[in-house]
Amino acid sequence: MALIAPSLLSSNFLNLQAECKMLNESAADWYHLDVMDGRFVPNISFGPMLVEFFRKATNKVCDVHLMIEEPGNYAEAFKKAGADNLTVHIEACPHLHRNIQQIKSLGMKAGVAINPHTPVVALQDILADIDLVCMMSVNPGFGGQSFIPHTIQKIKQLREMIDEQLLKVKIEVDGGVTLENAKSIIEAGADVLVAGNTVFKSDNPMATIAALKSL
Repeated sequence: MALIAPSLLSSNFLNLQAECKMLNESAADWYHLDVMDGRFVPNISFGPMLVEFFRKATNKVCDVHLMIEEPGNYAEAFKKAGADNLTVHIEACPHLHRNIQQIKSLGMKAGVAINPHTPVVALQDILADIDLVCMMSVNPGFGGQSFIPHTIQKIKQLREMIDEQLLKVKIEVDGGVTLENAKSIIEAGADVLVAGNTVFKSDNPMATIAALKSL
């Protein structure tokens, strides 16, 4: 059964208390929190201060996805804010192993995200050191985009790599996840589904989360 991680980027920021209450009462497993700097991706979202508010609002895992340049400069701030998982982009980290060591030393689970154009094989030499791969199934920066179909093959390839090494690395799929394609994503080998618009723009978000969780 896949973990469900609703992306708060798609929530109603004028009504965050109610959105958090809904998630806490739902079958959602994680809060997925997208941090964007306007440099690595063409959008700006929020930083440690808002993560701290989300941390106070829930006992669920705070899964922080850094879509930023020089993430090592901010890892400690996100730890203090309450991040459980901290994911950095392989494309933003010329010294990725150092970034992973830093995250682990701070007591967080370490994730690596890859963009749609980045081949799965690029993870080969870091896979044994991490807890999570965030597979971007859209180009990062904006919610509401359509799932890139080739991602299914990348998930299968990554699942084989993880299983061959007998690792416990989770595969998280982020972008364009819907009730229609979620089953095929899970069948390909995904462990965690990030869902933004699918959850928060639905008529009944709690029912939508439950439906995703039941697949």
